Amino acid sequence: MDVRNGCPMRTVEGCRFGNGAILLQNDETGIEFRDTLNKKAVTNIGCDHKECYASVVSGQSNPRPNDEHRSPEVILEQARDFFKDFYENVQLDGIVDYESRMQQVNSAVQTSGTYQLTYEEMKYGARVAWRNSARCIARMFWPKLEVFDYRHVTTTEEMADALIRHVEFGLNNGNIRVGITVFPQRMPGRNNFRMWNSQFFNYAGYEMPDGTVVGDPQNVSLTKICQKLGWKSKGTRFDLLPLIVSAPDGRPKLFEIPKRLCKEVPLEHPKYNWFAEMGLKWFAMPAVADMRLDIGGLEFTAAPFNGWYTSPEIGTRNLCDLHRYNITKDVADKMGLDTSNDSTLWKDQVMVQVNVAVLHSYQKEGVSLVDHHSAAEAYMKFMASEHQQRGGCPSDWVWLVPPISGSLTPLYNQNMINYKLKPSYEYQEKVWKDMVEDLQNESKTPK
Repeated sequence: MDVRNGCPMRTVEGCRFGNGAILLQNDETGIEFRDTLNKKAVTNIGCDHKECYASVVSGQSNPRPNDEHRSPEVILEQARDFFKDFYENVQLDGIVDYESRMQQVNSAVQTSGTYQLTYEEMKYGARVAWRNSARCIARMFWPKLEVFDYRHVTTTEEMADALIRHVEFGLNNGNIRVGITVFPQRMPGRNNFRMWNSQFFNYAGYEMPDGTVVGDPQNVSLTKICQKLGWKSKGTRFDLLPLIVSAPDGRPKLFEIPKRLCKEVPLEHPKYNWFAEMGLKWFAMPAVADMRLDIGGLEFTAAPFNGWYTSPEIGTRNLCDLHRYNITKDVADKMGLDTSNDSTLWKDQVMVQVNVAVLHSYQKEGVSLVDHHSAAEAYMKFMASEHQQRGGCPSDWVWLVPPISGSLTPLYNQNMINYKLKPSYEYQEKVWKDMVEDLQNESKTPK
């Protein structure tokens, strides 16, 4: 492997983006991909000649401030790129040509500081944004993403109704369908439409006086906010949090998803009867709620989307991570494993069995779920197809290789290159960050 200009990539005509193809070899099979799509990368992801942030799991994501609006010049530049791509790839009867469409966009931006996408443009942009998502292992289904257009809503009540319809569509009695609901875009001089939860479904986390947490430690701050807004809870390990949404008036609205749509899967093991007695469960449908959809210079700050789980997301990360439910030691004790020394590999044995339980339970309940081996094999086929169809496939190795048995999947030995394309899904600053600071200050104030 050559190291040229500080970049450890075997390349043609050099290694920096835009200077030539990047060769990506699979160290197991010897198969090589030649990535030229990186020439269309639109933004710096943080790495330079002396520093690489590829190993920073939460890195390369720097969210823009909630109140930062794009200039008309930036919007028009990104609109031109989007519409060139749109007209090259979409054939529809009755639509204007590229030049005419850009005249419309330019006129609207000069007059109001923004413009509106047609439904077909938005649908294409939302789907391609998923296609471009370098961290998603299931994006080969991007053409099937159902796009729900709720850009006409004005109130939190209308947002709540739309989200309930989304859950009904996506859950589909366990046979999960992928969908996205798009609310009004960011506009000059107006507050944003936002969802406060990270997902449609989250379990509450209750901080105890001794510093321990009952429930999901990841959601302690959001739980406090829900309580501040009047939510009454049971205080158990698996209390589903209500959803919080806000419209441009800025006032958060709290509502609960109807119980008939709160599908949860009780976890049991095909061999260990005691596993069911632990009272573990997880919700059926993952749905990311707080990311920003970026299309043609426009920013949709409330655009929640759903998919289905891979088993390690639940069995490895959510249940076994030290900073989440951390059930590893409890399961090990019930399995009768020697936990006196890490070299007994008791943690590894537990993690496998918890994943077995998750797969078994979701299959028994008829809820869509995929194991990490099948997901990895499917992604390799998708990666090959993307290189054939458009000359590349941005891929974040750190996120794609599963957190269990990673080296047993074909992804582990596949060299990848990560870069940013648009349309895209982007992280945002938490809309409730100021409220959390106020709550923390309240807790420090003497009573």
